[in-house]
Amino acid sequence: MGKRVELGRRGEALAAGRLSEHGYAIVDRNWHCQEGEVDIVARRNGVWTFFEVRTRRGRAFGTPEESITPAKLERMIDVALAYLAVHELADVDWRVGLVAVEMDARGRIARFEVYESVT
Repeated sequence: MGKRVELGRRGEALAAGRLSEHGYAIVDRNWHCQEGEVDIVARRNGVWTFFEVRTRRGRAFGTPEESITPAKLERMIDVALAYLAVHELADVDWRVGLVAVEMDARGRIARFEVYESVT
């Protein structure tokens, strides 16, 4: 497994744990469809959130937030809509969120931010 994939998986595991600690029920992870993939599907207080997790070690390639382009945001919305359709969740409140994780050179969390809505 490559270092980038390993870093991403570690970030997703950390995100799932932290989201659970803050009252989110993790409903699904790494759900795939024709439109793409959602890292974490979570529910809290009746609201479904489709989280993209972006993990970075350093800022050579920008912050995790900067990696969400308009095209990526559109794909995230398309994946969320596909999930809702497949699971017959037509009348639920939902949003697309982001978990931004930055690690230091030793692999420790330097910054962890949850954005419940990025639309």
